[in-house]
Amino acid sequence: MKQRNYRVGALLALAAWVAMAYAVRYGLMEHTAWVGACAEAPERLPCQVRAGLGLMIHWAVLPCAGLALAALGWVLSARRGRIAAAWGLVLAVPGLVLYTTSLAAVAVMLAGLRLARTATPSCGLGQSPRTSP
Repeated sequence: MKQRNYRVGALLALAAWVAMAYAVRYGLMEHTAWVGACAEAPERLPCQVRAGLGLMIHWAVLPCAGLALAALGWVLSARRGRIAAAWGLVLAVPGLVLYTTSLAAVAVMLAGLRLARTATPSCGLGQSPRTSP
């Protein structure tokens, strides 16, 4: 029951993260009021944030970091791998919303598959898992 509550909380947090990414996209990046305001006074803090986020989108920083962490999640074992994949998912999901879908989709897929994978016992090289008689 405790693990189920953890998963529900994680899904709700992910949904809130997606909603926040949409708020940034439509409230800051695409809103016409900010285009005019930032053209007049580009030194304002929201305009600087908008410009920095635009550069991060252009250079695909979030999806690349998400992809690197999701791939690292497959290399690391057990809990560390799940934590790396979860952070990869957190970084890649805004990439789906903020115009960098190609890399972000791969990162979300890798992270999601790593998080869904169940732990299997390690067998060593050339050995198969033994079942009890």
